[in-house]
Amino acid sequence: MYFGSNKHVDEIYFFDSEKFVSFPTLVDDKTPGVVDGILPAGSIVPANDATATAVTINDVDVSHGPEMVGGIVDGFLNASRLPVQPSAEAVAALNRITFSNLKEEA
Repeated sequence: MYFGSNKHVDEIYFFDSEKFVSFPTLVDDKTPGVVDGILPAGSIVPANDATATAVTINDVDVSHGPEMVGGIVDGFLNASRLPVQPSAEAVAALNRITFSNLKEEA
């Protein structure tokens, strides 16, 4: 695990309920959504498609190698506050997560 200087990040509260289930999830710099070595909270991993298994609970710095992050697998999330709108395939794959405020795809 890398130890270095801290970076300031803004936290966006995307929960619709205080109850959720998360499991450790390994992410790295190849994970879609990484910006300047940081994977933001609310990212759908491993990708925003039918392979989706979790939504990250915290920002994580992956600029120095793979890191563990909490991956939400069950709960109620506000889709309009996530960094990227979940695709229809990701919503179907994450069947134990209830998303509110989903935008209709045209």
